[in-house]
Formats: sequence, structure tokens, C-alpha cells
Amino acid sequence: MGSGPPLFSRRTLMVQGAALLALLPGCSRAAESAQSMSSRWSPEVAELIGKIPYERIEVPGSEALTRWEALRLSRQDVWPVVVGGDDDLGRMAEQLLELDDRPVEAILAAGAGLEHPKSLWDLRAREKADWADYLKAHPELGPEGEEYVAELGDWPAVPPDETAFTVANDILSGQPYPQAHILLLPTTRSWDVPAYLKWGGWNACPPAEIHVAAMRRWATNYGAEIVGISGDVMNIKVQRRPTDRDEAIALAREQYAYCSDIVDQGVGGIAALAAGLMTSDWWYFWWD
Repeated sequence: MGSGPPLFSRRTLMVQGAALLALLPGCSRAAESAQSMSSRWSPEVAELIGKIPYERIEVPGSEALTRWEALRLSRQDVWPVVVGGDDDLGRMAEQLLELDDRPVEAILAAGAGLEHPKSLWDLRAREKADWADYLKAHPELGPEGEEYVAELGDWPAVPPDETAFTVANDILSGQPYPQAHILLLPTTRSWDVPAYLKWGGWNACPPAEIHVAAMRRWATNYGAEIVGISGDVMNIKVQRRPTDRDEAIALAREQYAYCSDIVDQGVGGIAALAAGLMTSDWWYFWWD
């Protein structure tokens, strides 16, 4: 923590003009002109998007997952990742080009030197200590702080509803975006994706190298693949599920430390999260 209070919720930045999503639905990636760019984004955002150093494919949101699956089979030289709609692409460009000035190679090297979940526990311990120091300097704020400890709760009779692929859908309406964007990243490893996007490092969302370490371990243990990353959401598809309750609960506690909102503002308890991990091939993370 710095000298100021924690950042405000990034989720509040997501509610923007819906009209932006309805313009120029048939725009081709290859023929996209400066005029069409400026009609969908502000000049500043359009300039940032134009500087994204990766190949970009634009598809209707309703076709994004199908196109991702086809790209995974046909392109062995890149990793495709769905980054959401027009607003999400603008935020992704800002994160990539303005908010983290480290080279991608430095983030990859940092992630390679971390052991998950130890690096995650260490991060949360440092955050807790920093928050305690901040409260000492500002006693008027009271004793509240994030502990990243959740109640186990009862094992549900019925697993929670599956939250599958969401990044190509509007958060308010639940409907697919008119346009969704897929970036083709120059790697063949899913866990490199957060480094190439320089994704994370705001609010309780871990920095990119922590994501790299976590995704590498989960790819090894569960065949986890990053399918989509938008402004504050990550959609992951797994090839293997936890095989028993003990394993599922241990994984759920790990995921809670990684992303507490999936319990605190989601399923409500560790056992409920664990039950979902045993019945679904999709993992959903959201940082408020």
C-alpha cells in the first residue's frame, strides 16, 4: 500500500455508453480505417488500440468461443485469448501500454522464479502487513481489513450454477457483444498470457507474474487454459477436475486467496466453490 487509501472498484468503470457497442457491426479487421476506429473509441483510446503489438481478430460476440476453439486447433504458433468487447479492448490497451512499463520478458522471468501457491500466500501476507501499517497511520478508519479467510460452509446438496464463458457478453444485459476481440499472442503456453497482456496489479488482483505462476501450476495439475480475459474477468477451461472433496477444498482455498470475490460476492463459502470445481470444466475469476 502506498500513502493513499486502496483504489476504488474497477467494476464501476465498466458501465459506459451502450451505443458504442452497436456501431459498425460489420467492420473488418483487415480494412478497419482510422475513421471507423474513431467512431467506436475516443481518439486517445483508438491510438492506444492501434499500438497493440499483437494480431487482432474481430468477431461477433456470439461466435467468439467457437472461433477461439478453431484458432487453438489451427494456429500452433500463437495463443488466442478473447479480450471482450470494444470497451474491454480499450482498457486492455491502456493496461498493456501505459500502466506497466516492464518488458514482457521481465514479467515472464519473474513468474518463472515464483512457486505457486507460496508466492500468492507471501503476497497476501505483505498486503496484510502494509494494510496494518496504513491503519496505524489512519486510526480513524477502524480495524477493518482483508484477511483472505472464508468460512468453509456446508457442502451444497446441489452444486452452484456454472459460470462458463462470459467475457464476450455484456455484463448488464448478459447478451453477446456486437463485436468481440481475440488477440493472438506470440506464445504457445497459456500461462504466459498475463505477462504478454501485463494484466493485473490493481486492487486485490495480483500482478502479472503471480498470475503466470498460478496458471503454470494449474495447467500442470488441471490442464487449465486461459480462454478469455477482459477488464477484470478471467475465463479458464480445465481438462481435469479435482477428484475428491479434500482436493477440491484445498484448491478452493487457494483460489479464494487468489480471487476472494468469487466467494465473498459469489458462491458464499469455500465448500460451495469446491463443489463447483468438481462439477464444472470452467473456472471464473472476477476482481472487483
